Amino acid sequence: MSNKYLNEAIIGNQQILATFTGKGELQRLYFPNKDNRQYISFYHTGVQINESDLIYLHDDINNTYKQYYELDTNILNTEITNSYFNLKILQTDFIPIKENVLIKKYSFINDSKIDLDVNFFIHSELLSDKNNLVGSKIIDRGIMQYAHDFVVSTFSKQEKIYSHQLNGSSEKIKRCEISDKDYIGMSKDAAISYKIGVIHPNEKKEIVIYILIDENKNISDMEDEIDRITRLDVNKEYSNTKSYWVRYVKNHNSLSLKEGKNSYEDKIYEIYKRSILLFPLLSNPETGGIIAAPEVDEDFTKCGRYAYCWPRDAVFITKALDILKMDKEAEKFFKIFCKKTQSKSGMWEQRFFTDGKLAPCWGYQVDETASVVYGIYEHYKYTKSEKFLKSVLPMCEKAVEFLKKYSKDWLELVGKDERDKDIVQEEIENSINRTGHKYHISYDLWEMCEGIHLYSIASIYSAFDSMIKIYDVLGKDVSNFDNNRLKEEKISKNKKELENLLLGLKKYINTNLYDEEKKCYVRNTEDKKMDISILGAVVPFNIFKPKEKKVINTVERINMLLRTYTGGYKRFEDDNYNNGSPWVIANLWMTLYYIETGEKKKAKETFDFVVKTSGKHNFLGEQIDNNTLKPNWVIGLGWSHAMFITVLEKLYK
Repeated sequence: MSNKYLNEAIIGNQQILATFTGKGELQRLYFPNKDNRQYISFYHTGVQINESDLIYLHDDINNTYKQYYELDTNILNTEITNSYFNLKILQTDFIPIKENVLIKKYSFINDSKIDLDVNFFIHSELLSDKNNLVGSKIIDRGIMQYAHDFVVSTFSKQEKIYSHQLNGSSEKIKRCEISDKDYIGMSKDAAISYKIGVIHPNEKKEIVIYILIDENKNISDMEDEIDRITRLDVNKEYSNTKSYWVRYVKNHNSLSLKEGKNSYEDKIYEIYKRSILLFPLLSNPETGGIIAAPEVDEDFTKCGRYAYCWPRDAVFITKALDILKMDKEAEKFFKIFCKKTQSKSGMWEQRFFTDGKLAPCWGYQVDETASVVYGIYEHYKYTKSEKFLKSVLPMCEKAVEFLKKYSKDWLELVGKDERDKDIVQEEIENSINRTGHKYHISYDLWEMCEGIHLYSIASIYSAFDSMIKIYDVLGKDVSNFDNNRLKEEKISKNKKELENLLLGLKKYINTNLYDEEKKCYVRNTEDKKMDISILGAVVPFNIFKPKEKKVINTVERINMLLRTYTGGYKRFEDDNYNNGSPWVIANLWMTLYYIETGEKKKAKETFDFVVKTSGKHNFLGEQIDNNTLKPNWVIGLGWSHAMFITVLEKLYK
């Protein structure tokens, strides 16, 4: 599979996620989860017109493109006009809500003054490896490409295939000369064609193509399923899919936004609606796990991949879900996914598959654990459900115990007076090698620097503060606890220890992470660089007030060192990832800060950069190219969209 970094468009349902280029090329197809597995190496379509060579729909010098979603839906239209033959092709891609099949409808319109004889070609290659080799089998209306445990079938509703080639198709398809005597072969790629026929001037002809993913089972069962799919009423499925998404947007317009009075307000409205439509495409409906973004880099050429669930990222996305009245989905993340993924020690690792299985990691980030406890109380603030808090209390207590030990170890803090050490503290002191530490040193939230970081400490602070507030809520009714008297005593002891730790953490930050020469906070105890994540101590974690002198000095230095000439903010000094581009969340972080200080003009300036640099379909990327002012990395990043929704809540509530 060649590198395809930009997913310009995204569609899906609860189990399928599909991504496309701006020219309509299908890039990725995930099923039955949004992170595992992906089947497509490439999926190319093209036409032969009046005995021409193959004209690829996604790549021809004479093609022009216009791509758009049906209003308020995840139905994608790509208009392809070939100026040489004056053939217009409307490609419509959608995935029904209750059927796990990608439906591709092609309408061919002859805008020329001569007859056009058209053949339609599909050249498909699946991902294959030695332990799961892909083969191909021709069927009446298409082709089945299969391995031991899956089958991807491409077939037409109404047409039988006109020609096919299973072996060596790459060599002949460009000349539209595919032919093969074999109906079954050991090739991971294959080509098929359909005869559309002669299209007269101003005439239109159509073909519907299905892509069905299924498990490899009895061949007769698979053939029955293909027959069933071909009997679907495509127009009805289209109408139902459209109605579902339009209704979904309406039901989750919790901020009651409407079409704007100008193009700027319209842009905000469209990003808002696209965010509503994106979140369900990133989520696992069974566990509540949420991927950071659709995958962009399977071969690790620029990053460690994105289609995994980071607990931290997902927590900030659940904030947006709560704002949008998707609270059931948010609650599922905490009650199912987080419970499945918590280690016996109480911690959460860096990232997971959305089904709860551990994903590839390369280090520990303590803010992943702290963020979950913080997120649980934030979710409660929207739902006011004590039943929810009670159900996750043991998980929170387990996580907080880990964070207490971690804090005492690395930051050399104690939660009590030294003269009255508790058993836990004594065990820690006895087990730590004085030349080292018991726990792994933490990466920062950018996963680049190991050390003691202000953001990480701030997240721990928020977890402790949230735990105290959870105890306060549940303590109003002693029936929330099984052994009331003993539980009350334990809670009182825990709260006192946590309150002492809050003081200790804040003191540590002011002592070790404030640079007296620069008169500002720094990101860690080692390089002391300026970093946008320092703002985390103000928003969302509320250690410091936004107008404290030390905070104001820090923000001034952020503006001096991290703001680029376009108005976009980098993450930190000397950030060279992807050429040091501005990050969407960095600008939104500044916006949230300025909202807290009441500086409306500055808030609007930092927010405007995000609005004007959104993608062609109103998706937000991870980063923005300073030269083009367009997303240049990870389009449809969940964290970016979540912070956008968080800002909107502040602006419109």
